[in-house]
Amino acid sequence: MQTQYNFAFLDEGSKREIRRATLKAIAIPGYQVPFASRELPIGRGWGTGGLQLTLSLIGKRDVLKVIDQGSDESVNAVSIKKLIHKTTGVTAVDETDRATLIQSRHRIPEVPLKPEQILVLQVPMPEPLRMYEPSEKETKRLHGEKDYSGAWLMLFEMIMKYRGVSTGADHPVMVHDRYVMAPSPIPKFDNPKMNSSDALILLGAGREKKIYAVPPYTKVVSLAFDDVPFEPESFPGKCCRQCGAEDVFMDELYDDKTEETYYQCNDTSYCLARMNQQSS
Repeated sequence: MQTQYNFAFLDEGSKREIRRATLKAIAIPGYQVPFASRELPIGRGWGTGGLQLTLSLIGKRDVLKVIDQGSDESVNAVSIKKLIHKTTGVTAVDETDRATLIQSRHRIPEVPLKPEQILVLQVPMPEPLRMYEPSEKETKRLHGEKDYSGAWLMLFEMIMKYRGVSTGADHPVMVHDRYVMAPSPIPKFDNPKMNSSDALILLGAGREKKIYAVPPYTKVVSLAFDDVPFEPESFPGKCCRQCGAEDVFMDELYDDKTEETYYQCNDTSYCLARMNQQSS
């Protein structure tokens, strides 16, 4: 493809530096590796960390999928796909099982990932200890000493105040029995998908200049007390209005005409694939 940009927009030196940081992150699961975050033609906070990972890893034979909170057609997803396609010429698809490289904001796809796939998650706040410790120097010390008492205290305070853990997304996880990690603002429903995943999961925070990773088949456990177990979102007795799917993460919607509440698959490509199968 003829383009005025370097392949994948970033210069080769930048891509090598990002790949070196990525390799270190894979070697130390859950550890936040600092990197020199580059300027991109999108605002920081709109996925620059994930986009830099994707641009540094993508090759001419890759097949790309980009989703934003379950949707393949949101403004953020479409804009990122256009930038990557314009600078690489790679094929972009909606089907999860066809993609070799998946960039996502706030969701892990419903279709189980395969060993040859890489999932890149966009991260706004990579430090899981930031809510109670503002000092970067201090959070590094706490991670080094594996002192996560503050994280446990935060969960305990939620239980005492709300009679349960009130984290709706970005619920902290313990990776490889060593590092507490922010899984990005994915719903708690998606946390178990990280545990022993067949695919490599990479997480990038452009504004905070951090890269971290969950290698394939790595133990990932959501933080929880023995007497107050981890409970992901559930939709008992509910099914998708369009495809009839159950046991998936769903959006609760309101129909103004019928004045009724209904449920629909959050993962749009998964829902469409089910509808196509039913109609064929």
